[in-house]
Amino acid sequence: MTNEALETEMKELIVSALLLDDLTPAQIDVDAPLFGEGLGLDSIDALELAMAIDRRFGVKIHAEDENNRAIFRSVRTLSAYVAAHSTPGAGERSAP
Repeated sequence: MTNEALETEMKELIVSALLLDDLTPAQIDVDAPLFGEGLGLDSIDALELAMAIDRRFGVKIHAEDENNRAIFRSVRTLSAYVAAHSTPGAGERSAP
């Protein structure tokens, strides 16, 4: 899976997992912050998203990981983390 394809899938996962009905994946800038002025996500959203990433890609993001701020900075950084930690073909699994 290419980086662009993974970023697109990540945006779709964010919208579906967090029930962001007023937002489409195309409206999410891959470099925009996920928290604060960007999408405005909070810690509960991060937990929900981490669980969805585990289900979809088999990549665990632990709450106590000191790198979480960097991992969850944007769609691009989150996708890069998943790409680096997933097994080949894991992104090909269907959504639950």
